[in-house]
Amino acid sequence: MTTQVPDVGAYDREWRGVSAEDAEQISTAGGVFLRERSRRLLADLARPHKRSLWLVAVAVVLQNAAGMAGPYLVSVGIDRGIPEMAAGEGPRTLLLVFAVFMACAIAQGGLRWMFFLISGRIGQAMLFQLRRRVFTHLQGLSLSFHEKYTSGRVISRLTSDVETIGELLDESLDELVMAVLSIVSIGVILLVLDAPLALVVLLSFPLLILLFRWFRKHSALSYRRTRETIALLIVQFAESLGGIRAVQAFRREPRNQEIFESVNGDYKLANRRAWKLIAWFEPGIILLGNLTIGAVLLYGGFRVLDGELEVGVLVAFLLYLRRFFAPMEDLSVLYNAFQAATAALEKLSGVLEEVPSVPPPAQPRPLPRPSGAVGFDDVRFGYRSDSPVLPRLSLSIPAGQTVALVGATGAGKSTLARLLARFYDPVEGSVNVDGIDLRALADDDLRRAVVMVTQESFLFSGTVAANIALGRPSASRAEIEDAARAIGADEFIRALPEGYDTDVRRRGGRLSAGQRQLVAFARAFLADPAVLVLDEATSSLDVPSERLVQRALRTILTDRTAVIIAHRLSTVEIADRVLVMSDGRIVEDGSPADLIGDAGAFADLHQAWRDSLI
Repeated sequence: MTTQVPDVGAYDREWRGVSAEDAEQISTAGGVFLRERSRRLLADLARPHKRSLWLVAVAVVLQNAAGMAGPYLVSVGIDRGIPEMAAGEGPRTLLLVFAVFMACAIAQGGLRWMFFLISGRIGQAMLFQLRRRVFTHLQGLSLSFHEKYTSGRVISRLTSDVETIGELLDESLDELVMAVLSIVSIGVILLVLDAPLALVVLLSFPLLILLFRWFRKHSALSYRRTRETIALLIVQFAESLGGIRAVQAFRREPRNQEIFESVNGDYKLANRRAWKLIAWFEPGIILLGNLTIGAVLLYGGFRVLDGELEVGVLVAFLLYLRRFFAPMEDLSVLYNAFQAATAALEKLSGVLEEVPSVPPPAQPRPLPRPSGAVGFDDVRFGYRSDSPVLPRLSLSIPAGQTVALVGATGAGKSTLARLLARFYDPVEGSVNVDGIDLRALADDDLRRAVVMVTQESFLFSGTVAANIALGRPSASRAEIEDAARAIGADEFIRALPEGYDTDVRRRGGRLSAGQRQLVAFARAFLADPAVLVLDEATSSLDVPSERLVQRALRTILTDRTAVIIAHRLSTVEIADRVLVMSDGRIVEDGSPADLIGDAGAFADLHQAWRDSLI
């Protein structure tokens, strides 16, 4: 049986929502062994539960011991109790055997109850902590991580992978531990009961080892294929529904369905191959077990007839032997569950080891009352090391000045804004506010001093008031309404079915693009930052909404520094200063009136804007 990584590009190379990277190929070599980072993560999760884990371990050992007593008690009853009854000595031994047997059965049931109670509590506590750690860590990672890590993979980490670990903890781990413990303990018991019969059992071991090695090799390949295809399936599902507006707008549904059917078919085929392996492995174990039991029964029967072996011992041996092979029949499913959980733990530990490219300062400097003076000192930056976006940039913006950034697409305007918001750090040089390098500021101080409003205007599910309050969660209802009124959003908000308590729904889908942008402006106004960055923040507004925002901007920008990426003439006209960028450099710098008179790049752009309005 052979397998290969699905070539997603063969499905649809222009659809970038799914890539071979999203399949997260899993090495077949040592797939069930935990790496150091996974062991550390597991140890961290288990550390608060050490005492409970020891209690669970003791319960498992005692439960196994109680279960192992049954066949031995049967042998005592046959070899001692029945002869005593036949000799007229009474049922003393049989009653004792019965009493011990009942005590073991009750103990086994009680220990099993205790195991499920404690292990279930531990498992859920560990999963709770794991989900919390992953979610907290993902929120703290830099923008660069989220731009390269697709939403489908993030969803897979917090759902599929955590669920896989949960299934092992809740359903399979106890069976796996009991299976291994039973095989080991029964192996020892068989040797103690009768060594010659145990040697007969050992003759089946070479075939068992070959069968296990064959299954391990092929199941690793099959498992890899299954995990790759389910990852692709989740990614395709998440990306398609995440971009549902574009999908429906461009009639992408048939092609998406085609891709989904192809990936879904691969997943079905991978699972079918996995079950085919089990269909060979499990009957193989049953066949070997039955053949071994038959050989033991034949050999042991002759020895009983020759008086070399007691009947009770032979019966106990056969009962133990059946228990010896029974767990092996389940190991195929348990093995895959364990393998899946270890791989999931490995991927989650990999995410948790991701280091933010924008790390918090070790010793942050305070910024109690920022004035908003901004400086770029010899900044060099590129998203890739071989392709600088800002070769060398130096810029000083006095406190309270409104600066408009203009230029062609790819000139570096958004990159400058992202550096100022510290979504990225420069490769060389520094970006500072009030003379303090942004890398030296605590995140709370930075976000309080610098606020960025983007074209996306992302709104969370919830009320309009709650979305505005994101700017300052402690704000009162009156302050929220004052902020909305200041930027001209109060009128449309009050016209909504429930006013400020209207649920905007997922991504603010209940509001128009312009209304979402106005809510985002109200949020920024409420935050009252010293530096406001507007990244194409007025591009989604219609003319009436734009006029409202332009009036509001004059109020918002008063006594604060503003950096505005402008694609509209109306936005540039309210700026104190215009910076024209090209290839990551500032090629023109001055007031709007001065640059228009210079007949340079801005003058041409200004004329093009005016012509578009005619």
